[in-house]
Amino acid sequence: MLQALGLGPAEEAIYTALLARPTASAQDLARQTGLERAECARILLDLTARGLVAVATEAGSGNPDSADCEAGPRPARYRLTPPSVSLAPLLVQQRNALHQVESAFSMLTEQYRSSAAHTAGGVVEVVVGVEQVARRFHQLQCGAQRELLVFLVGESIAVPREDADMSENSALDRGVDFRVVAARNYLDGQDVLRDVRTALTAGLELRVAGSLPLKMIVSDRERAMVPLDMSDSGGEPSAIVVHRSGLLTALVHLFEKEWAQARPMYTTSTGVREEPAADQQPTEGEMEVLGLLLAGISDRRTASQLGLSIRTVERRIRRLMDLAGAESRLQLGWHAARAGWL
Repeated sequence: MLQALGLGPAEEAIYTALLARPTASAQDLARQTGLERAECARILLDLTARGLVAVATEAGSGNPDSADCEAGPRPARYRLTPPSVSLAPLLVQQRNALHQVESAFSMLTEQYRSSAAHTAGGVVEVVVGVEQVARRFHQLQCGAQRELLVFLVGESIAVPREDADMSENSALDRGVDFRVVAARNYLDGQDVLRDVRTALTAGLELRVAGSLPLKMIVSDRERAMVPLDMSDSGGEPSAIVVHRSGLLTALVHLFEKEWAQARPMYTTSTGVREEPAADQQPTEGEMEVLGLLLAGISDRRTASQLGLSIRTVERRIRRLMDLAGAESRLQLGWHAARAGWL
């Protein structure tokens, strides 16, 4: 965490070790962190010079570090200066540096758009080759600040699924709104379903469609990437990157249309399930059976109370479990509560 403010790993180890102590010597910190005593003494001197640490008790020699390094009778002890005071200048420096980078980013983006005017009006660029396609994919996914919209279709060619998962986790950790529509055949295989379950737990929203017209990623509704047919690029993976334009707006509308029609996916104790279609809801008769079932009434008593045969009751319960994607009556009860059937 403190490395973001300019502290190295060893410096951060010393700093955080001091957090748990009122004061400590270089020898104390060497034992706690596993660093060499001489290195601890050097780091403490540097942190003291930067105002992050202060000497709590001076050694008899008047040179606290010298006394500490030579294992004198009164080794110097150090304490943290209040972080709200000492770390504030570092935070300001990092903010100023970030502001400069953002300004440079905006300037370079505008310059690029101006120089790219000859390429389809600066709206579309063509990226060819595995390395270039993979790099641009990661730039779009890792650069998203607000939203990612994704179509998943077929097998990944340029970007291995493991690499895509890492970028996905990074986006979710940043709080990016991540929505995915996957073609149903994309979810075939236990490895994919395991990764999907992990992503759903982390906050990704997933829906499944019977088929999708293309593979796509849209980043912050400002850029999108769509693969091209490899036969058009000599057999190499290639893609087009679409910048803000009417074409990008059309791609976003396409995503929203498919999203509205796709089926939501959710996690269960046994894996990942697909929500039933809107027209696959329990009938009134099935709801009567469900109510008695959840009240703990046996199938035979339910049949007697409703004037049905035991086979009819069992058939209705079986259909309810199919609608819910449940493998047990306990799971059926959980789904019924979650889906608002009760």
